[in-house]
Amino acid sequence: MTVDHPGGPGSHPDAAPLDESGAEDLLRGICFKTGPPRTVGVELEWLIHDREHPELPVGRERLESAVAAVRALPLSAALTFEPGGQLELSSQPAGSLMECVETTAADLAAVRAALGAAGLAPVGLGVDPWRPPRRLLRERRYAAMEAALDRVGPAGRAMMCTSASVQVCLDAGEEEPGPLGHGRRWQLAHLLGAVLVAAFANSPYRRGLRTGWRSTRQSLWADLDPGRTLAPRPGPTPREEWAAHVLDAAVLCIRRDEGPWDVPERLTFRRWIRTGSPRPPTRADLDYHLTTLFPPVRPRGHLELRMIDAQRGPEGWVVPLAVATALFDDPEAAESVYRAVKPLAETAGPGAAPRNPLWTAAAREGLADPELRAAAVACFGAALPALERMGASDAVRGAVAAFADRYTARGRCPADDLPEPDALTDPALLTGPALLDAPGLLAAPPGPTGHGVPRRTAERPPYDPESPVPGPPTAPPHPGKAASA
Repeated sequence: MTVDHPGGPGSHPDAAPLDESGAEDLLRGICFKTGPPRTVGVELEWLIHDREHPELPVGRERLESAVAAVRALPLSAALTFEPGGQLELSSQPAGSLMECVETTAADLAAVRAALGAAGLAPVGLGVDPWRPPRRLLRERRYAAMEAALDRVGPAGRAMMCTSASVQVCLDAGEEEPGPLGHGRRWQLAHLLGAVLVAAFANSPYRRGLRTGWRSTRQSLWADLDPGRTLAPRPGPTPREEWAAHVLDAAVLCIRRDEGPWDVPERLTFRRWIRTGSPRPPTRADLDYHLTTLFPPVRPRGHLELRMIDAQRGPEGWVVPLAVATALFDDPEAAESVYRAVKPLAETAGPGAAPRNPLWTAAAREGLADPELRAAAVACFGAALPALERMGASDAVRGAVAAFADRYTARGRCPADDLPEPDALTDPALLTGPALLDAPGLLAAPPGPTGHGVPRRTAERPPYDPESPVPGPPTAPPHPGKAASA
């Protein structure tokens, strides 16, 4: 998850109180900033584990020392650490997919080297498969969040302290209707989002046990306070529906300059405005309130796609970033995929994501669900030519094709390649290159396009969604080493 914390600890005493109409105007204006899609970003969360014994907890002092070393790096991306010690890199908005990939990869290489010097490594799994939740960061905002989420159940602490994701950030879209219009992109995100959950599910274990979910991480989100994690009800005017959703959501905490932050019960932001108690809310309070809402798609001027599990290997994150960007920002692919996923609305029903039947099936079954598998095959089939039109490197397109061959066409997802937790402790499985990471994906000698060409995928026939689909293998080809190079 991303735990944002803009601004200072509380409202400035001279800040003007916010009225209801002013809050609605702000929400309509700041959450869907429209224009032609031009930029892309990615937020990568990683679990931090001991390189040789990933099942063992990392001590606080050791982690703090590693954090200090990483913070000293000259990174392009913003660096934060989550309550359980997870590391997050948030890229700057990039003018193209390849710019985003290359700058983020350079940052990750530096981070991995700094962590490696401490015997640690970033691990790409949606949920920590062994450790129980343990909050390492003691800031007041995390204490308040923990207290609020504890009222619903234990999923909140697990989400805060043991989960990790790949979040893709894309422009909200154009004002006009059409495949790149913000209304179409908003609808597409909530249908395609379920396909992305299923295709990239990578968290079948928690606390040493198989949970019965391909994406345990997504099941945790569905178990949280629904007012905080559900999408708004579908409707024709995303700005209006989102503004109402935000104001009618419960306030997680009220910040104070000193002492613990207040954690009110059943106080919506709308009611806070109307009552002005315990103090009148301000624009800064509304900005902070937005960061405490965790729907699967969050409008922040741009769209945050928050539903994808963290992926294994140094470059596993590139595939969901490339696929999502291609399907949203290439007009031909966006139109094709919209037609492919629109029938999923019937399965979703009237319920909001991520608690409706479509999203539940995606998290539990992955691509073993026939409807989601068919949609995923169509999506990857549209993404590959779109990536070529967008100027993606041979290496990135090869990684997407390899993932499609290995998983999507077979009705499989990365969770299906993981051994049982007692065999998952092999360091090469978690911290070495993933099965699909081509050596030198981003650093190989330049090919004709100027980007690295993967040696492993250079001779691979192009992915063809119309070709015969092999059945799922009965077991990974190398038990216990399924994701290693």
